[in-house]
Amino acid sequence: MKLILSTSNIMKSGPSVVRLPTEKSNVELINSLRSNFVAAQEAAQSQSQSQSQENKTGDWTKTEGDTLYIPAIDFTQSGLTEERGQYDITVKLFYLPGIPASRRCAHTRQAIDLVLKELHIDTIDLLIVSFPGVSFDADDETEDNDNDDDNQSRAGSGSDGSGSGGSSTSEPDDFDSMVRTWHTLETLQQNGMIAQLGVAEFGSDRLAKFLPHTRVRPSVDQINVKDCCVVPKSLILYAKQEGIQLLTHNDCTDILPRGTTRELLGPGEKGAGILASSPDASDGLQGDIEPQWVVKYTAVVKDRGVIESKGYFAFAEVGSCIQTGDRE
Repeated sequence: MKLILSTSNIMKSGPSVVRLPTEKSNVELINSLRSNFVAAQEAAQSQSQSQSQENKTGDWTKTEGDTLYIPAIDFTQSGLTEERGQYDITVKLFYLPGIPASRRCAHTRQAIDLVLKELHIDTIDLLIVSFPGVSFDADDETEDNDNDDDNQSRAGSGSDGSGSGGSSTSEPDDFDSMVRTWHTLETLQQNGMIAQLGVAEFGSDRLAKFLPHTRVRPSVDQINVKDCCVVPKSLILYAKQEGIQLLTHNDCTDILPRGTTRELLGPGEKGAGILASSPDASDGLQGDIEPQWVVKYTAVVKDRGVIESKGYFAFAEVGSCIQTGDRE
């Protein structure tokens, strides 16, 4: 069965789900999901208590075909308060480890469609994609490339794009998969759904190898600079040369591991009670859980610089055919 998890607009939530400056985005995601689950359960319970006994439902989730929404989403209650042109809307899509790249065309459309429906819009301003297993390492960036000639020389180096040049990997996405995925994104951009595209965790060498394979070049490279270090000079120079804006973040690459997902949806004090308590139990969905993508959206009011709407959707599948093995 397919599961769609949502946080709703976390800017309307209490302080318990607001991320501290030192917390990574998976902490914000998990806390926000759990808070939204609890709020939906309490609202459903309150509604049941106010209804007659024969009309009690207590439903806080919603099933459409083979998809279960956790919690149920009423898209008519969402949306932005001002005209679309008053906002900068950024979306970051995390492709999770262990999921075949062949699914990404469908996954990308699923994620973007949910954001468009949530915000009641037709386009987004910037889509940043995060590929599994790719993380930026400032120590891998060399500092001896101080002019354009050196940068051009370096741009031709790195046969696999994953050695030096600021992108270290663990279970990395292969380069061909990245290119195929990017071509899907280019089609969405050319169809007017996305204004600009961006990548995450790309160092100089990976960018140098990647750019020749693109029709629509990334306008943004979002990198995780550990311990608030200065962005390496070599990457700054190369990005400037190629017209790419550098942004920083503190997101996790594997933002929703399997073990975390099972704890979030399973039985127990901190679980939502969606998954069965044991393989032979009938108190929930049976089978292994496989999170497949997470999308984060942010709508900022341009003239005030205020975040009006921010939230997450996540997609997972549960079933007996999924391979086991938690990723922490």
